[in-house]
Amino acid sequence: MASQEPRPYAPVLFLFLSHGVASLGANSSQDLHPLLQKMAEEIIDGNYLNAFLDLIQFQSSHLWTADLSHGVLAYLHARNVTFTIPSLQAAVEHHLEQRLYQPQKLREDLRGADAGQFRTAMQCLGEDKKDRWELEGIVIDVGEIRKQALQSPGVDRSLLLITLERCFQELSPLECVAVLSKLLRGAPGRFLQPGLPARLPAGLREDAFRNLSAVFKDLYDQTPARSQRALYSWMAGALRASSSATDGSASWVSAETLWILGRYMVHLPLEEITKISPMEIGLFISYDNATKQLDTVYDITPELAQAFLERIGSSDFDMRNASTVHRLGLLVCFYGDLELLDAALARVLLHQMIKCSRLRGFQAGVQKLKADLLDIATGNQTLNETLGSLSDAIVGLTLRQLESLSPEAVHGAIATLSQVSGWARSQVIILSAKYLAHEKVLSFHSVSQMGVLLAGVGAQAFAGMDPRALAQVLRSAGSLHVSSLSPAQQQGILSKVAGAGGGAPGALDVPGAFFKEVSLFDLRRELGLNSTVLQEKELRRSQALFLYELLSQTSRPAELLSAGQLVKGVACSHIDAMGADSFLAHFQYFENNLSLLSPYQVNCLAWKAWEVSRSLTQPFLLAALPARYLAAVPASRCAPLLIGLGKIQLDSLVLDPHKRTLVLRKVQQCLNNSIADEYTVDIVGNLLCHLPAAVIQHGVSPRAWATALHGLRACPDLSPEQRAAVRLRLLEQHGPPQNWTAETTKDLGPFLVLFSGDELSSVAAKFPDILQQAASKMVGILPPKEFLWAVFESVRNSSERGPGAAPSPGCHGVEAPSSDDIFKLAEANACWAPQDLRCLEEATFLRSVELLGAVGGFLRPQLTALKEKAIQVWDTPSYWREHHIVSLGRIALALNESELEQLDLSSIDTVASLSQQSEWTPGQAKSILQGFLEDSGYSIQDLKSFHLVGLGTTLCAMDVTEISLIQIAEFRVVVARIGTLPCSTHVLAEFKRKAEVVFGDPTKWSSSVLQELGTIAAGLTKEELRVLDKDLMPYFQPSAIRCLPAEIFKELSAQQIAALGPENAAAVTPAQRRLLRALQLQSLQLALDGAKTRPWLDAPPSASPSRTPSSPSHPGYRPAVPEDVVHGTRQSHQLRQCGASAGCPWHTACPLDECSLWRLRPGLRLLPRSPGGHSTACGGTLALAS
Repeated sequence: MASQEPRPYAPVLFLFLSHGVASLGANSSQDLHPLLQKMAEEIIDGNYLNAFLDLIQFQSSHLWTADLSHGVLAYLHARNVTFTIPSLQAAVEHHLEQRLYQPQKLREDLRGADAGQFRTAMQCLGEDKKDRWELEGIVIDVGEIRKQALQSPGVDRSLLLITLERCFQELSPLECVAVLSKLLRGAPGRFLQPGLPARLPAGLREDAFRNLSAVFKDLYDQTPARSQRALYSWMAGALRASSSATDGSASWVSAETLWILGRYMVHLPLEEITKISPMEIGLFISYDNATKQLDTVYDITPELAQAFLERIGSSDFDMRNASTVHRLGLLVCFYGDLELLDAALARVLLHQMIKCSRLRGFQAGVQKLKADLLDIATGNQTLNETLGSLSDAIVGLTLRQLESLSPEAVHGAIATLSQVSGWARSQVIILSAKYLAHEKVLSFHSVSQMGVLLAGVGAQAFAGMDPRALAQVLRSAGSLHVSSLSPAQQQGILSKVAGAGGGAPGALDVPGAFFKEVSLFDLRRELGLNSTVLQEKELRRSQALFLYELLSQTSRPAELLSAGQLVKGVACSHIDAMGADSFLAHFQYFENNLSLLSPYQVNCLAWKAWEVSRSLTQPFLLAALPARYLAAVPASRCAPLLIGLGKIQLDSLVLDPHKRTLVLRKVQQCLNNSIADEYTVDIVGNLLCHLPAAVIQHGVSPRAWATALHGLRACPDLSPEQRAAVRLRLLEQHGPPQNWTAETTKDLGPFLVLFSGDELSSVAAKFPDILQQAASKMVGILPPKEFLWAVFESVRNSSERGPGAAPSPGCHGVEAPSSDDIFKLAEANACWAPQDLRCLEEATFLRSVELLGAVGGFLRPQLTALKEKAIQVWDTPSYWREHHIVSLGRIALALNESELEQLDLSSIDTVASLSQQSEWTPGQAKSILQGFLEDSGYSIQDLKSFHLVGLGTTLCAMDVTEISLIQIAEFRVVVARIGTLPCSTHVLAEFKRKAEVVFGDPTKWSSSVLQELGTIAAGLTKEELRVLDKDLMPYFQPSAIRCLPAEIFKELSAQQIAALGPENAAAVTPAQRRLLRALQLQSLQLALDGAKTRPWLDAPPSASPSRTPSSPSHPGYRPAVPEDVVHGTRQSHQLRQCGASAGCPWHTACPLDECSLWRLRPGLRLLPRSPGGHSTACGGTLALAS
């Protein structure tokens, strides 16, 4: 979560002018440069931004000297403009701050700027060099100003619009294109809306046109479809105008035109492609870069691709020549005319088709083409002979074909097999077994050759490897594939690497993301731990808590907070122990890693910020405090509040729905329940996802809607009311779906799920491919049934029916699914009737079983039908091998207890694949557990750590006596894995007893231990819970809180419940809540609200601010400048309370001298005095903060 508030551009004018105050003379203004006189006039008129631009323009060609400061001040005094330094400071900051919070005014300022000022502004934006000037010891960092401006919501939009409005009239086209490029690349999705091309200049010079076209080509993927069409029209208009073709029958499209269009060539009309001359298309294909361009036309359609192929074929290029095939890019995915194709060219085509996985849609056709080419490529040879030359088409081989391969053939083709993507897990198991059958021994050399096939090596085999060979694998490129291994396989590796002892490699040899699997027990025994070795490692929170506490005894906070994910381990006690200066000095580390912090840590951070300097508490931190703190923010601070909250993910910070409602009520107040324009959309950011349905439907103006819709696309979980409001707005804007264009349908892809089946039927009829592509992007979610039915009908209506095998008994008249149908449908396969699935042809089932096993929407009757088909094809479960069982996925859930007992479950990897399913009944889980023990010959006492991990949820089927037999040495290294299981209370209680043997008495457990235990901590007794230190309550995992029986949870004291923290309080179940007494419920509400457990800190927002340190170095803290200070109306007795100068702002600490005031300014940095350099009265150099 990013959260940094924008900071003022350059509150520096008053600083360099102040150097002349002490030595003003009557004639100081004589001979003042005209540009500086102009700057002074702008100051007098209150146009501080224009004055700053004049200063930059002057500085670019003149050297600043002390007498110039005196001259400017003298000029101002001569004009009877008197001021104090603090009042000028407040006015400048207020003016520039308003340009951040009301960016429309920035556009107005630049619209009114004179030509010199505007040119200076454009040059500052367009140039990448880091202009950094020192004027009398004051550093002005134009690069930092540019960075802040471009990162400020709405400011970038103002700059873009004013560039389009003025730049091309006043600067060279190349300069303007450079500025546009920078602005568009910063936020292409927001800016490249359909209305933008209409603002682009016509008749650009060729070099500027090419440069701007290159920008649009680079940003193609972030550009909406309607904008792509509009940009194509703009580009095509310019290219057509410069074309020499005058005859309507001749095409204006030349080789150079195609090169300039780049990916926009896919928008050429079909009839235009057919008119391209053979000479021009041949010249284009001959370009060395043409292949790179054709490699990126991901959204080309079969019709357009075949038209291009036909034109290439009409040129001098021979389509049956291998060198031509190499030049075709993604056009090769639509290669036709396979008659008389020889095996050698078929293999060339297959090799080129590896890139076809990048196509947007049409994958079923690609798979069919690959299958046809595979048949040709093998020719009269066997699979064993051709295996290494078939490229990634081999993923289309059935399990039976793979089983027929010899170990020698697999070994010989390992260079190809190991790099192919798209293997099913069952295929990987077969190929790995054949490769290892040839290798005999699992060594570093053999493992390093396996690539993606490493996932087929069993956990037992990994556990049997030499530890040093395994450590070598982890240090090599082979470690890239470790993340794709199952938890059981990973534990098989860890059991030999981490904590093996005896001079074996240790936990520190475990790389990157894999390090988070190291147990807390092994970590506690590790030597040589320091912040440097942890820099690149991914950490579980329990690991981070332990490591931070350990290393904080010998390392400085800056070292720890900058050490990768170690910030996850910062406890409240560490934050509380920081002095005020130290806290502000280190705050940026927290802010930069906000996504790694838990809601409880953010809450601690917020309270510390409030304690240190209440008015400097940032908006995202205010949201972590009780709701009344946010409610007390005055209307004048709404803009920074909205910007700050708009940069975080509110759902992950404010977990309590009631509190979130209060936060959003404040947001609505600030917005006045409306979004007037696109600037407001920019400012609200992620808050857009939380706006009530009424605001979406009635409060978002038509002007703001296009930008708002772009933001709503990214919202992960809109409510039913919000979805209904979005649907109504879409119908208002675009009309009914039957009137939509292809581009509109593409742009609205994520919103198609909002429409009814009747509304979607017209989309399914007109644009079946677009509908199917939209469905294919919905990974990990279960779309509404009506949407799935629309996809289902579109696929069924467009599928080609060929003659099939003789129907099975009971299948006459049933249109059985085809492999192509199943491939295209994905989650929409859930719409097949059970009888349809029973009637699958055997070949179709064998090709599609893994896809069908991954469908989350299948109900029990459908799963049962597929199980019956599996028995029909593979015989009874007693004959099934590991790859059969693994390929079933969810279909295995239909196996009854008797059928499960028939399975060969001797391999823990087979069991691990079954335990990935979470819907087993207790009886089924018990059958799997007992089946493994009987088939493997292991007793409970024999189970290794990787066995325990592989058993997964079936461990919950153990009875208490069985759990007691698990070896402590194995249990202690997989505690965190077992702690993810939602077992019954009596099972968790027994696991808790084993945890006592490992970690000691529960009353002595640390925060890291409690976090490591996960749900196991829910096995604590009433007595143990009662005596648990309340400071440990936030370190329960939320899953453990949910697993605590209500009768035990109610035994917590009010103080313990109040200390739960926001995340754990939100995990309390309704059943637990019902048994709580009034005082406990009150404490629970305090925890949900983020109240401080130390009540003296939880003072009302109106309380007097506490001390502000004198030298914070964090630049993100930006004080507010209230209007009465800006306009000089604050009462003198209020100022005297600070005991400082008359310019002391309302929020600063007391006493506060001028030096500490300077250091508080967020856009400035106090630098050490350089030898011989000028210094301020504070003994340092002032600079814009970076």
